Amino acid sequence: MLPEKPKRLGMTFESILIVGCGNMAGAMLEGWLAAGLPRDRITVVTPTREHVPGNVELLREVPTDRHFDAVLLGFKPHMLADIAHTLQGVAGKSAAVLSVLAGVQLDTLRERFPDAGAVVRVMPNLACALGKSPVALAEEGLDQAGREALVALIDDLGTPAWVGEDKFDLVTALAGSGPAFVYRFIDALGAAAVRLGLPEDQARELAIAMTEGAASLAANSDHPPGTLADMVASPGGVTRKGMDVLDDGEALTRLMTETLRAARDRSVEMAREARD
Repeated sequence: MLPEKPKRLGMTFESILIVGCGNMAGAMLEGWLAAGLPRDRITVVTPTREHVPGNVELLREVPTDRHFDAVLLGFKPHMLADIAHTLQGVAGKSAAVLSVLAGVQLDTLRERFPDAGAVVRVMPNLACALGKSPVALAEEGLDQAGREALVALIDDLGTPAWVGEDKFDLVTALAGSGPAFVYRFIDALGAAAVRLGLPEDQARELAIAMTEGAASLAANSDHPPGTLADMVASPGGVTRKGMDVLDDGEALTRLMTETLRAARDRSVEMAREARD
């Protein structure tokens, strides 16, 4: 974990510049607009999109004559070195740089934006478009009021949580990449049902509906997911027979451990690449 540094920047995040509007930044934009954030508080700069959600102001180049409270980096991590110098005029001492760039650590952001009032790592997933994403946060440079203002802004996207940066790569793998693993599991359930005889459309529909209901119950139950699984699986019954396959030698847990390890380690590698 980074040593504690003095907090100095209090903010209200009244104006946001989104630089690059790929899948994640676009989902964040959709989430903010759906939650009622006025579109005139947001400006998007991207050379590749003809339209962005909500008729938000769309520019091709970074404006040099305007102030923004926050600059959200929404491009690919490998582009940071080439783009950072173009943002120095809008990333001054009264601005916070918010980064969704996987693997790019706070010290790298500070190196790239030495004059910024604060640098912040933000890791949501695509469910932020629906206001249903966990959002990991780590920062350097915000005072308590600034932290509270940031949480209020991010709250529109789901559930914000401050995370020690020493755990950020793992949280990225779990909460950021996790939906992809869940989607793959849903797809695998449907594909298995097709192999065993169900029509493809029906198998997919049932797999999605089942997953949605199970996730909703898990989110609202007083029982942890493992207990819920055992509650469904009666001894000697149908569900238990299937669970025996998943539980044999902790097969599913071992698979998911390797899955998260691979994603976490790639995030660590990307951090090294961003520093080079």
